[in-house]
Amino acid sequence: MIRVSALALQIFILFVLLHHQMIGQKLNQSHPKVVLEYEIKALLGEGAIWNYKTHELLWVDIEGKTLNRYDAKNKKNNSVKVPSRIGTVVPVNSTEAVVALEDGIYLIDVASGKIGQISNIESDKVNNRFNDGKCDPNGNLWVGSMVMKKSNYTAALYKVEGNGKTTKMLDGIKISNGIVWTSDKKTMYYIDTPTHKIMAYDFDSKNSTISNGRVAVEVNTQIGYPDGMAIDEEGMLWVGLWNGNAVGRFNPKTGKLIQKIEVPAHNVTACAFGGKNLEILYITTASVDMTDEEQKKYPLAGSLFSVKPGVKGVKSHFFKKHK
Repeated sequence: MIRVSALALQIFILFVLLHHQMIGQKLNQSHPKVVLEYEIKALLGEGAIWNYKTHELLWVDIEGKTLNRYDAKNKKNNSVKVPSRIGTVVPVNSTEAVVALEDGIYLIDVASGKIGQISNIESDKVNNRFNDGKCDPNGNLWVGSMVMKKSNYTAALYKVEGNGKTTKMLDGIKISNGIVWTSDKKTMYYIDTPTHKIMAYDFDSKNSTISNGRVAVEVNTQIGYPDGMAIDEEGMLWVGLWNGNAVGRFNPKTGKLIQKIEVPAHNVTACAFGGKNLEILYITTASVDMTDEEQKKYPLAGSLFSVKPGVKGVKSHFFKKHK
């Protein structure tokens, strides 16, 4: 007969419990749960970006014509009205940001809403409006437009420098959307939503130019249409899936969908890593373009959501003003 001492039995039980706990933690990491961060009926929430200096999430409601600052610590959302549809926002510092309105690019005081135009690009294209945009590692705003009505106008992707100088970087765009850069500053990823593709470009950090465009990911429309985008510390791409009630994590090296996180909203628009250690993924959604049945199924559509995906993000680049 084998005799087991009480101490050995206790050690064995402890080992089993720790083993099960580790398995549970791994399962929780592989199946992270989305939570309602802030309930709001935004029409078209978009442009999520974390201001790591103020620890606030900046985001816009395009159709609601508001710039929003979400204080995650106190669960409060402050908004200011803007004169027209607002496509995106990127911080300049703790009090100022750059925004894309229908008739151009503006600097805005995030508290008062006071604005000043720095570029009037596309102000003559009344059937176009600006959509998503972010800043490159040198602090230039890359922002694209989209056609609101059928017309002869074509949308484009522009680079706006700190003094307002604006250069067209890509033409023939349909709906300009997510855009990010790798941490080594060598690659830019970009989404033109109706193409269902995430394009990769070589990025020349010295001149802030792109070349050698190629397809990194083809998104199967059965899971939704690619919208806003964020990048994590492993170089993977997190993409809001319009008409797909989820955020997808894609490997741009293989083109594969490697993770999908369900969101209780039909149209998921954008996401951004935030929190003290950039460990939280904040997600914006829309309440427009939904059937009555979808409205009933997703009553929280338009709200902000969050999830801890088990991987951290990287700091977003701010807009750099200069004369």
